[in-house]
Amino acid sequence: MSTSTKRCYYETLEVERGADDSVLKSSFRKLAMKFHPDRNPGDNTSEVKFKEINEAYEVLKDKDKRAAYDRYGHAAFEQGGGGAGFGAGFASSFSDIFEDLFGMAGQRGGGRGGRERGADLRYNMEITLEEAFGGKTAQIEIPVSVTCEACSGIGAKAGTKPKTCSTCGGAGRVRQSQGFFTLERTCPGCQGRGQMIEDACPSCSGQGRVTHERNLSVNIPPGVEDGTRIRLAGEGEAGVRGGPPGDLYIFLSLSQHQFFQRDGADLHCRVPISMVTAALGGEFEVPTIEKGKTKVKVPAGTQSSRRFRIASKGMPVLRSRQMGDMYVQVVVETPQNLTKKQQELLAEFEKLSSGNTQPESEGFFTKVKDFFGNRAN
Repeated sequence: MSTSTKRCYYETLEVERGADDSVLKSSFRKLAMKFHPDRNPGDNTSEVKFKEINEAYEVLKDKDKRAAYDRYGHAAFEQGGGGAGFGAGFASSFSDIFEDLFGMAGQRGGGRGGRERGADLRYNMEITLEEAFGGKTAQIEIPVSVTCEACSGIGAKAGTKPKTCSTCGGAGRVRQSQGFFTLERTCPGCQGRGQMIEDACPSCSGQGRVTHERNLSVNIPPGVEDGTRIRLAGEGEAGVRGGPPGDLYIFLSLSQHQFFQRDGADLHCRVPISMVTAALGGEFEVPTIEKGKTKVKVPAGTQSSRRFRIASKGMPVLRSRQMGDMYVQVVVETPQNLTKKQQELLAEFEKLSSGNTQPESEGFFTKVKDFFGNRAN
């Protein structure tokens, strides 16, 4: 491509001329991922754009080359004048970004000998609020992959051993030239393990692990909340061909309680009381989470939705000696299905009522009357 038809390097990377190194690198990563040939197989346009992006970044990331480009443009690199090519320098500078983009950083050498870490497992457990209050030791049974005893986890039949992969020479990865680059990929012959099993173990079919039911004891501490996660290290799936095991994560959920609603370490409950109790006062008993009971005294004239706090009768705070509180909210219940005598008594009570017996109601309707009067005037 001649200098007269080449796109501006800044336009190619979609950045301003004054962009700093972090902006350049971020834009390059995004565009390289978008136009990489592996993500666009058979698309020649993407391959061309990918090469242009790399060429532009190779120049602009270098302070001296960028200064020359800013002054002379593409002409600065013609006739051997600095070269925006793709030699060893490019391979070195691009390697860290290539690993970030395509996830190769953690894979290099990870498949040597075929030892792969086992997968983590998740187990969902539902417990009651009482169990969350006092804690418990639960027994669970889970299907999990464990190391095959017949082959000791190597995957090969007894008396045989895995052989070094002839495709990658045991490295687990192969290199392939593509255009201006040399790409490193997982070996297709051994799937990155570096070894081949010619005579697989009949018990595990060469995987080095088999599935069994496992019984585990799980300690649930007092104060756990809905969504609490408990990690059991090394209790996940066995690794492939002798690799380390994964972990088991227990996710806790709390079942709905008959009386209580939980808010952190505090407990809330709603108690209906009669109109007479609310007016004259009284008391009632409510259950507590530790399987006891407590009395709540209701003063005369209590209004609906009033809350009463009972200190230290809530839930324990996880890994602490602190306790939450219990809140009892009373709801005044309107009488229903009244007999004729009850209706007569209430009607008589209404006649005897005044603003003193129902101050809120009296005050509200006084304001309403004034409001309509002012609007009429």
